[in-house]
Amino acid sequence: MLTREAIRPGIYACGSETVDAILKAALTVLIEEGASGFAIRRIAAACDMKVGNVSYHFPRKEMLVHVLLDDLLRSYDAKLELNVRAPSMTAEEQLRLVITMCLDDICSKRTTRLMTELWALANHNEFIADRVRTFYKKVHGVIAEYVRQLNPALSDDEVDTVALFISTSMEGATPFAGYQKPWARQMPAITGLSAKWFVHIAKSIRPGEIAELAKAHA
Repeated sequence: MLTREAIRPGIYACGSETVDAILKAALTVLIEEGASGFAIRRIAAACDMKVGNVSYHFPRKEMLVHVLLDDLLRSYDAKLELNVRAPSMTAEEQLRLVITMCLDDICSKRTTRLMTELWALANHNEFIADRVRTFYKKVHGVIAEYVRQLNPALSDDEVDTVALFISTSMEGATPFAGYQKPWARQMPAITGLSAKWFVHIAKSIRPGEIAELAKAHA
């Protein structure tokens, strides 16, 4: 049975280079061939290994998704530490930069195709669905961190709702304006508008206003 606390294979034993090669092949297969091609046998062929060698480290493809998403979160966190979490930046500047970075990332071939195919896998696999939800929850948490600083009068629930609105609005651009999508050429304008208005909403929304808006549309 898979657990959320599973240790990344290959770290404490020989074979970490093998694991890295498998993960690289798995990512390539998922991006280039989609969810339908994401199988242990296909990944083994892509990294020129025997199926048994791949399944020794990753008995199920769910483990591959688990580690791929954990590695992706670590890479994003490193970018935040390098580019966003500078003491000289204001919370407004930090939130604007996070929004810009997220939308720029959506424009990349890797992110557009990876997240689209992970959603496809999640539709038929509850474990993968849970991992994808966990991934987005962490991204959502980063946004909430800056919303809370910008608007400390908001309750925790209100901060969470504003952060969720920003996060889901950005992610919703993926199938429409991501890499090679119908409105990809308009992504710079979408990014500029998002950076301006999401920060404005985070700063200006009043305590209790979200409940009033929800009541009006119930």
